[in-house]
Amino acid sequence: MSALKEQAIFAVSRLCVILIVCAGLVACGDNGAESKKPSPEGTVSVEVWAHAGQEGERHVLSDQIRRFNESQKRVHATLRFLPEGSYNSQVQAAALAGDLPDLLEFDGPYVYNYVWQQQLLPLDGLLPAPLVDDLLGSIIEQGTYNGKLYSVGTFDSGLGLWGRRSKLEEAGVRIPDSIATAWTAAEFDRVLTALAQHDDDGAVLDLKLNYRGEWYTYAFSPVIESAGGDLIDRSSYQTAQGFLNGAEAVAALQQVQSWIQHGYVDSNVDDNAFLGGRVALSWAGHWEYRRYRRRFGDDLVLLPLPDFGNGARTGQGSWNWGVTRHSRHPDAAIRLLTFLFRPEEVLAMTHANGAVPATRSAIARSPEYRAGGQLRLFVEQLEKIAVPRPRTPAYPVITSAFQQAFDDIRNGGEVKAALDDAVAVIDADIASNQGYPAQ
Repeated sequence: MSALKEQAIFAVSRLCVILIVCAGLVACGDNGAESKKPSPEGTVSVEVWAHAGQEGERHVLSDQIRRFNESQKRVHATLRFLPEGSYNSQVQAAALAGDLPDLLEFDGPYVYNYVWQQQLLPLDGLLPAPLVDDLLGSIIEQGTYNGKLYSVGTFDSGLGLWGRRSKLEEAGVRIPDSIATAWTAAEFDRVLTALAQHDDDGAVLDLKLNYRGEWYTYAFSPVIESAGGDLIDRSSYQTAQGFLNGAEAVAALQQVQSWIQHGYVDSNVDDNAFLGGRVALSWAGHWEYRRYRRRFGDDLVLLPLPDFGNGARTGQGSWNWGVTRHSRHPDAAIRLLTFLFRPEEVLAMTHANGAVPATRSAIARSPEYRAGGQLRLFVEQLEKIAVPRPRTPAYPVITSAFQQAFDDIRNGGEVKAALDDAVAVIDADIASNQGYPAQ
């Protein structure tokens, strides 16, 4: 994809985005459990927008809004769900129209673009200090831009390798038991070869290639970072040249491409490669734990991603909350947000979606994530090796360019050329926005 093409698409999107707001928001306005109820007399109204993700998440959030409204009389919250696939576009449309809600949910790495557009209020001094102190460092890191905290999430994400212990033992391969003992990249190649010798078709790895979009960046930028590359120069955020298309990044993604070309990767069109027993390893996130665990019980093992030379890395970040500058009652929005961070409310949400609780107090009460729990590795990764996606307003273009590059690579395209194209798109966007200076 050329830089000119990317810029043209972006320009058309900016012209058209305002048209989305009427159709999109009207169509989705009745999805919230509290959206139609008028505010009781004498209370402050707070409007909340959230993505229509997993059904379990929607039910929990709707119940939380109801519980909050019933718990006190000063603030009445109304909830609106927007479709996840077009969520960012609809939020951008509402921003241009000056029609954002009080409390807005958004995918973590988009916070920096919203801040640059001056759509969010800093949370410093608004959130209670004990709550901030209780948050995982990864939550703070994701939500901070130019030294100020703009967003917080009630959960973070976990990324790793899910494996069948019996299959690994049958193949005679070493099973890592910590971040420090992760397979090296070369060892991982040998693991795939060994597993393939005990597999009918030789496809032993699920990379969730049935997923698209942000999955590519979330799941595979840690490969580049582990190798010593990156999506952008994080010292200045002014160029991707030599980072995304440097020798380390190219070699790492050539290795990933080789797994596909050697037939080790199941295309997983039915999203059943691991559950159906076709593969022994699944490169996936926390959201798969419950169905994998139900299927395989104690045979399921959670492993860190391979180390491509500079230590294993993993993704972080998920949906989180910010208070918009359009809010007439930011204190009331903070009151609701503080309610959502009560340990029992955090655990209600993470029980529904399987994610990592965002607070240490909730983690201590979680059977899966507390010390000794089956998913404790995800907490340790967030504390030690997780890398936030680039904290720059250019992120929407960075991720779009990388997604296109990875799509080309998975389909056999020349790795260096694909990454060069992505760099050209990213650097052109940064230049066209004068380096995204602070507003």
